[in-house]
Amino acid sequence: MKNARNGLRTWIEVDCLAIEKNYKLFRSLIPSKTKLLAVVKSNAYDHGLVDFTKELERLGADWFGVDSVVEALTLRREGIKIPILVLGYTLPEKFKEAAAHDISITVSSFETLKALQKNHFPKPLKIHIKVDTGMHRQGFLPQDLPKVISFLKIKPEGLYTHFAMAKNPAFPEYTRRQIAEFEQWRAAFTKIGLSPIYHASATAGVLIFPEAHFDMVRVGIGLYGLWPAKEIESYFASRLTLKPVLSWKTIISEIKELPKGAKIGYDCVETLQKDSRMAVCPIGYWHGYPRALSGIGFVLVNGQRAKILGRVSMDMIIVDVSDITGAKVGAEVVLIGKQGKEKITVNELANLSDTSHYEFVTRINPLIKRIYLC
Repeated sequence: MKNARNGLRTWIEVDCLAIEKNYKLFRSLIPSKTKLLAVVKSNAYDHGLVDFTKELERLGADWFGVDSVVEALTLRREGIKIPILVLGYTLPEKFKEAAAHDISITVSSFETLKALQKNHFPKPLKIHIKVDTGMHRQGFLPQDLPKVISFLKIKPEGLYTHFAMAKNPAFPEYTRRQIAEFEQWRAAFTKIGLSPIYHASATAGVLIFPEAHFDMVRVGIGLYGLWPAKEIESYFASRLTLKPVLSWKTIISEIKELPKGAKIGYDCVETLQKDSRMAVCPIGYWHGYPRALSGIGFVLVNGQRAKILGRVSMDMIIVDVSDITGAKVGAEVVLIGKQGKEKITVNELANLSDTSHYEFVTRINPLIKRIYLC
């Protein structure tokens, strides 16, 4: 491990055993005939698209879900042969590439359906029709059903929807209405002899709505060891365990002693209340560490919490190591993860910076090296 991080000022560690544990948990929650689509979109939630996908391929994932044809082509070039569904919008000029590389695309508007009719492909283009049952984002509305059926010149490979409020076990009614509406689409497709892959549930739906597992589920945030929402965590934590996959680390690059009254960082927003020892770490908001954590965030040094002093800069933070023994230049610093008996979670940092854990992890700079511990 030490060799892998040689020459790095900051790096991400990804725990393969944690990936396996989370994957097996979700496999155990769905019927054996139900397929599992692993959502690896947006650079695998910034865990590293190719490496994360290869781990899940090894574990037996049936499908992969990506945001774009660009991500899908990256996986195809890396030898991934498992079915891939593009969940986001696909530009018409990308249709032929998708067809040529056996990449399935989402169709959620009549504009896309019309564009499909204008194209002819050497290989068939596989499509999944997305219906809007209440998210009111992508998808065809209930009144569009007859027109969609009349427009279908390509036999759809899949039919799916996405839940808007499945993350709170206390309020299931809205999701159940969405399921009922989706069932109407299923019935209509069956009536005309179509039998695509039906899928609706993401991580939260898998946990709370087993009646909506259908032919396939799409598991994203749970595979990374993060709960979809704190309400679900509270409801299931005593029965199910998710293991966070990602740790983020850096080093101490400089240490100095400063007197009481010294001003710290840009705009001198913090004044030392006592003689202090401060350390510089070479990461900042360019790396994805939010400026919102200025003066309130913490890191771990030698298994102890060290408070951030002053503003988070573009490429540096300053932390207080006055009471920490063993703090020295070159020492490992944990931004997210465990060190000794202490830990800092993504949720804690997301709450402190007034954002969600989804946003926090996906904003970590993709240029930072991901080291897979397998």
